[in-house]
Amino acid sequence: MPRTHETYQRIHTEQRARILEAARRVFARKGLDATVDDVAAEAGISHGLAYLYFANKAALFSELVSEDLQASTGGLERFAAAHTPPMDRLRQMVTGLVESRRDHPEHYRLLTQVLNDETAPGDLREQVAQRGQAMRAVLRGLIAAGQASGEAAAGDPDQLVRAIFASLDGLTAWHAADPEAYHRDFPDAEIFLRMLRP
Repeated sequence: MPRTHETYQRIHTEQRARILEAARRVFARKGLDATVDDVAAEAGISHGLAYLYFANKAALFSELVSEDLQASTGGLERFAAAHTPPMDRLRQMVTGLVESRRDHPEHYRLLTQVLNDETAPGDLREQVAQRGQAMRAVLRGLIAAGQASGEAAAGDPDQLVRAIFASLDGLTAWHAADPEAYHRDFPDAEIFLRMLRP
């Protein structure tokens, strides 16, 4: 029985997702030294099949970074624009940031690679930097609003933002050094929230 168009489409979508997931693991480990052959081997496919989906390493890397940027900052506008109390939004945002690092460490290792590798395409580095700045700005605004209502810790909101992101970046580095311990001993979001309480 011949395959239907829908079957081909489903197979195409699944294979593409498989290649991207393999690429995420490989680029997170190796940075831009990774090759399409490395990705194909990780995905368990031929390098020719990988090239059917992505014209070259640059196209694959660009798609991967764009996907991870969307995943890592999804809902950012929701935290900035919601009409719930600032501390509720702050709690939700910090919890989301921590849980996302826990559940998708390769996303953040990849984004860190982009920022720290001078051979990464300039436009991708700029996108990653801008999204990081946007995330820090939203977090800063929520902290300042929480301070104004007396619900958030006093002090320089910029320093509080730096403390949160330094902790998150430390988690990303920890995953690179010891993934097993990372998954076993990952801290609860409540620990991060304690830094922000008065």
